[in-house]
Amino acid sequence: MATPRSPIRILVADDHKMVAESVARLLSDQQDMEIVAVADTADAAVTMSANLRPDVVVLDYRLPDSDGATAAARIRATNPDTQVVMLTGVGDDRLLVAAIEAGCAAFLTKDKASTELVAAIRVAHSGEAYIAPAMLASLLRRMNRSYHGVGSDLTAREREVLDLLAQALSNQAIADRLVVSVHTVRNHVQSILAKLGAHSKLEAVTIATREGLVGS
Repeated sequence: MATPRSPIRILVADDHKMVAESVARLLSDQQDMEIVAVADTADAAVTMSANLRPDVVVLDYRLPDSDGATAAARIRATNPDTQVVMLTGVGDDRLLVAAIEAGCAAFLTKDKASTELVAAIRVAHSGEAYIAPAMLASLLRRMNRSYHGVGSDLTAREREVLDLLAQALSNQAIADRLVVSVHTVRNHVQSILAKLGAHSKLEAVTIATREGLVGS
């Protein structure tokens, strides 16, 4: 008899009580999700995340005591296994770049359908990145750090994995394509992130695309 999967443990952080309650209610209705806490400040979100170690934090970008990117970086520094899904009322390119550089796994504007938020959480929890395709072009234009010369020490296999990541393949799909274990793919991904100075797969793919490391 198959052992049932544990639900995705989620912390919601938003200073607007009505929004926070609506998001928590929506996610609680999903059979594979569980709300472990709701926070209304960045400090509370960081503290709760450190104590409760949720799988995913759904984080509003504008909180009364800090911006979401700073909060996301603090959450990820405390527990790198916690994935952050950033929500914002305005799809500003600068916010998108800040969120990605802070290590967020997903970035959504609040005008998106609730089904997209649910999908983003599941994708983030699986270790993948979620971003609307229309935002990727903006992200490429706005990345303002200097990445010139990065990636020169990538191995041939790491470049192959990076190219497949750029095609939006999951770790499992990459493992199947290369006929290796998922564990091996994860090790390659971690090495790629370190060599590119990236905080997430999404940032790694963005850097690689901008620097011509993939798609050639």
